[in-house]
Amino acid sequence: MTDFRTKIAVLDYGMGNLHSVSKALEYIAPRAEVIVTEDPVEIDSADRLVFPGVGAMRDCMLNIRRLGFDKLILKAITEKPVLGICLGMQALLGHSEENNGVECLDVFSGSSKFFGHNMRDTSGEKLKVPHMGWNRVHQEMDHPMWQGIEQDARFYFVHSYFVENNFTEIVAGTTDYAFKFAAALTTKNLFAVQFHPEKSHSSGLQLLENFVTWKGI
Repeated sequence: MTDFRTKIAVLDYGMGNLHSVSKALEYIAPRAEVIVTEDPVEIDSADRLVFPGVGAMRDCMLNIRRLGFDKLILKAITEKPVLGICLGMQALLGHSEENNGVECLDVFSGSSKFFGHNMRDTSGEKLKVPHMGWNRVHQEMDHPMWQGIEQDARFYFVHSYFVENNFTEIVAGTTDYAFKFAAALTTKNLFAVQFHPEKSHSSGLQLLENFVTWKGI
């Protein structure tokens, strides 16, 4: 549990586990100021930004653009540490296959793709979609956000779309579910994860604690 003083804005655009994310941050950083907000002034003045998300990509991007958060997120990434979570990570890609195709924020190269209806593991057993539950994350690079988290630690996932593992320079972590996909992406001040750290017990809380003290690049 860190004692670091900082102001953290959790982006409220109508989609995301805002309560659980904010409570987890308050728990690991009791001296931090954690606000759930849609106020551009509050977001701009915060020291750190969390970009969560659950639901459909079309609704996600409609809300973000309607509120002008697309420009706000892109500006924040140049100025302060930003953490994307689940749909928030996928929205940072160029494109999503969901809802017959949605153009996203294009911070990261690539697209999110549907797992499919007939995935099977190595023994031939059919795998469920969405990919839901605990799975191991393999750290593909040294990064301050992995500090104190063991290699192949387990995190909690809930998603039907995945990010391909084709852009190795930005892939910070991978997970296997019938095949390998990107579980974490990073560039400069931005770190984004497919899993839910706020639901991932000790490893997830450690990642959030790392975010609270991470200075970015």
